[in-house]
Amino acid sequence: MIGNPPAVRVLRRQRSFRAALTLSAAALAALVPLIAACGSGTPSASTSNAADTGTPKDGGNLTFLIQEFPTGWVSSESNISSYEGNLWGEITDKLLYVSSTGQISPWIATSYQTEDNAQKFILHLKTGVTFSDGEALNAAAVVDNIDLWAKGDPSRGIAKVGLFPALNFTKAVALNTDTVEVDFSKPTLGFIPTLGYHGCILLSPKTLALPVNQQANLLNEFGSGPFVVKSYQQGVSYTLVRRADYDWGPPALGHTGPAYLDSLTYKVVADESTRESAVVAGDAQVDFNVTPADIPSLESQGFTVGTPRYLGFVDGFQVDAGVAPTNSLAVRQAIQHAINRTQILDTIYPKGWDAATTFIQGTVPQAANDTALFNYDPALSSKLLTQAGWVLGANGIRTKDGQTLDFNLIPNPYVPSTQQEDELIAQQLAKVGIKAQLKLVALSNYVSVADAHPAPPLLSTSRSFVSFSTVGGVLTSLNDGENWFGVGTSDKTLDSLSEQIESASTQSQLDSIADQVQTYVLQQGYFIPVVQLVQRIYLIAPQVHGVTYNGLAYANFYTAWLS
Repeated sequence: MIGNPPAVRVLRRQRSFRAALTLSAAALAALVPLIAACGSGTPSASTSNAADTGTPKDGGNLTFLIQEFPTGWVSSESNISSYEGNLWGEITDKLLYVSSTGQISPWIATSYQTEDNAQKFILHLKTGVTFSDGEALNAAAVVDNIDLWAKGDPSRGIAKVGLFPALNFTKAVALNTDTVEVDFSKPTLGFIPTLGYHGCILLSPKTLALPVNQQANLLNEFGSGPFVVKSYQQGVSYTLVRRADYDWGPPALGHTGPAYLDSLTYKVVADESTRESAVVAGDAQVDFNVTPADIPSLESQGFTVGTPRYLGFVDGFQVDAGVAPTNSLAVRQAIQHAINRTQILDTIYPKGWDAATTFIQGTVPQAANDTALFNYDPALSSKLLTQAGWVLGANGIRTKDGQTLDFNLIPNPYVPSTQQEDELIAQQLAKVGIKAQLKLVALSNYVSVADAHPAPPLLSTSRSFVSFSTVGGVLTSLNDGENWFGVGTSDKTLDSLSEQIESASTQSQLDSIADQVQTYVLQQGYFIPVVQLVQRIYLIAPQVHGVTYNGLAYANFYTAWLS
């Protein structure tokens, strides 16, 4: 039965661009009322806000301003985006719910059993649940979803879910209309937590059977969530309406029945200041990803700013050890020690942000305190580089064998303030003779940059995960892993640790391996932690109440209501 299994996390590369983007003509026209009203004043600090208690009220439309919704809504590609994930979470459900503290609780799966040393799992489903196209959300539908999460469908161009623990997946079968058995060839501790991952959304079998080009049409995406897509204009606005017969929300949220809101409208507004001003003026109720430096002022005006931390990796850089100049251990370690994280926090972020202590978030139960391995020590950085033969030139930049010690820093378009962060990091690296140049990349092009071969020497990471047991899948290329650090299978220690993570059969084994992995990765300079990641920031108007956040740091508007 569902009790207190290991805390949950989710892995996925996600980024966000801070440069101003140009609004399309259609988007601009849709936002004229918002822009025109921006000077209408601000609410008083005494106005109620999202943290107030009160009796929920039915009705009303909530307008949510967001920087971008990239084209195409194929769930296997877009549901784990920091942007599209907001909308997916309102029209779909998951088998299990993961709280902001990583606790697993029932949702569509009312209970589960773990058998055969975590190689077999039995899921018991809530009865009477339906997708918005009328199909039953039964065991057969769950099997269809799990099969695609685990294997994808290459023949149709449908990708598997990136961090679903698919390595040892054998099969999923419907034992009856409301019971599913899922089998693995080896212990797979990550399976149950991953059922709460934002990549594992439940969609109608009719949707799953569509060709990819038809799945990209959001009107063809039928979930079982509390809202249904009524209409949308790509890149402009998206209107969801309440599903009147919805009655199977997560018990953890303490609400049964339909959503309180009549509708939820997303509007695309590329310019950050325009979004913020519209909410302040009262023309919208939510703005996604305000500037962190604006938070104290906004809160003083009576607004709520949600800064949930997801379970996953910290804000930092995965380092490609297969390309120059970061194929040198001395260079990797020198970069680690050249970054002044205290200065970054004091300069860029308001109170509430914290420095990283390892390469996973402090909310993850396995998070260690390995700060001694990457503490700020520019003298050590200079010593390491000098010993490795990097000579400081008259221009302040080091060279070796005719090569300059330089590389690009690419601000992460999915994380607020990474441009400011990288600007400051570049200044810090220059003090030890490393030349880091900023290269701004638009959100629409960022994935191709992140997936390029060879990869950039330093790549900004923002990724969540629901179980540390899935981390092994990113460390090397072993077992078709993601090979984050560019070592392939050449680092036998890392290969061994990766296999041990995925084959751990008890929580104590996993915890022990997690300690070893963190220490080794940081010793080798494969990851450069910066600060605890706050990737999704929600500016919420005072008249909005009841917003909750899950373990993936998404706001949930099923429980939201307007006063």
